[in-house]
Amino acid sequence: MGIVDEVGGGVTLLKKGDRVVMPFNVACGRCINCEEGRSAFCTVVNPGFAGGAYGYVAMGPYPGGQAEYVRVPFADFNALVLPPGTEHEEDFALLADIFPTGWHGVQLSVSSNVRSPEISLYSRFWDDAQGFRPGESVVVFGAGPVGLMAAYSAIIRGASDIFVVDRVPERLQKAKEIGATPIDFSASDPVEQILKLRGGKEVDRGVDAVGYQAVTSDGKTEQPNVVLESLIRVVRPTGGLGVPGLYVPSDPGAPDSAAAKGYISFPFGKLFEKGLSLGTGQCNVKAYNRYLRDLIIAGRAKPSFVVSHNLTLDAAVEAYEKFDKRIDGYTKVLLHP
Repeated sequence: MGIVDEVGGGVTLLKKGDRVVMPFNVACGRCINCEEGRSAFCTVVNPGFAGGAYGYVAMGPYPGGQAEYVRVPFADFNALVLPPGTEHEEDFALLADIFPTGWHGVQLSVSSNVRSPEISLYSRFWDDAQGFRPGESVVVFGAGPVGLMAAYSAIIRGASDIFVVDRVPERLQKAKEIGATPIDFSASDPVEQILKLRGGKEVDRGVDAVGYQAVTSDGKTEQPNVVLESLIRVVRPTGGLGVPGLYVPSDPGAPDSAAAKGYISFPFGKLFEKGLSLGTGQCNVKAYNRYLRDLIIAGRAKPSFVVSHNLTLDAAVEAYEKFDKRIDGYTKVLLHP
């Protein structure tokens, strides 16, 4: 997020002095996926990989955004113009990634199953297009920035029950503060905790905001499939699972040889038996950021509750270390050049 300092010859919509925020996705705006609103999976900006992003090695030759200046490819398409001034600075900064990604996680959890044989084609389409419906219940695994944004998005969208699963006290406290029910998985099986609170009833939707680096209850051992297994257990038949959590194609540091190659084992048979829908993939930020911006401007959303620290750019390395170790309540850090 910043102020346009210079525009290139291919830019026609932006001008010097515009206040803008960039999606973490880099997208061309012209390929079939971009034209259909799936800018996270642009087929042009990074040949051989579905999508591009700033500073992420596997997603193209685009330097990261944590710098004094950022070069923005396809700027007319990618930039979202903000109102001038400094108002809502912390909120708008979160439009680059975590607020849209949390919203996306809830949207991915849409159930595509027809509710009755008599339902019409049109009403089925409308049911799917609506995504998460007011009054539904949701569980979010992971109370990091994206998980908290997913819970917050569910609240904005009218969820009845929201459960947030984590083991870090400061993160669980943040979830409680926004009206979600915190579930500490280090205390006991989170699925059993939720079912007990709901009188044995499963939830409508589930969001995996953790990814392949999920850990066992002691927090010491990685178990990449533990969140997916829990979601399949706790979401009701014909419910939906949304997975914005990162599952990389390969990781040499993974806990076993299969996970190192991007393979993961989970109970697909149970997923099939329950008729669960599964939505995955990185967030198409441009599909949401304009509308989330306007919610912020209207005072209907204030995602900056998740921000714990504002630091200068030269403090980034130390901030990352503290964030990784969950020191001093580091939940979300904003860096200022």
